[in-house]
Amino acid sequence: MNKKREKGKSHSTRPIRAGPPRWLRLSSEEIEALIVELAKKGYGPSMIGIILRDQYGIPLVKPILGKGITEVLEEHRLAPEIPEDLFNLMKRAARLRAHLEEHPKDYHSKRGLEEIESKIRRLVKYYVRVGKLPKGWKYEPEKVRLLISRTF
Repeated sequence: MNKKREKGKSHSTRPIRAGPPRWLRLSSEEIEALIVELAKKGYGPSMIGIILRDQYGIPLVKPILGKGITEVLEEHRLAPEIPEDLFNLMKRAARLRAHLEEHPKDYHSKRGLEEIESKIRRLVKYYVRVGKLPKGWKYEPEKVRLLISRTF
């Protein structure tokens, strides 16, 4: 995290809209069924959102259903056991560790690994506090490598 620089301003803004868009033909029950179906096929929450946007023309799920994709998955007991953002950071750290085994003098990557693992520890603290992860859950690189090798 670079705290010296301001955050960028060149991103698109979401439309200000209270309810679902007028062009949407699907009901909230059909959208929820789509989310469950895509999750059963093995897609993660962010990929489900992209598929809904690109293939079905559903810009945002929350204004339509009143809850996010992850909340829908939790209701149907399909949510991933580790939150997606944390899991992606752990995958990055595992790939970087494998790189550093081959190239032990790559000091820039060592620094990058320290920063990634710092983000992981901060996220773990947050998720334990809000109850998404069990109390006492710790980030251990060896366990993560085994977990990631099982999922892929």
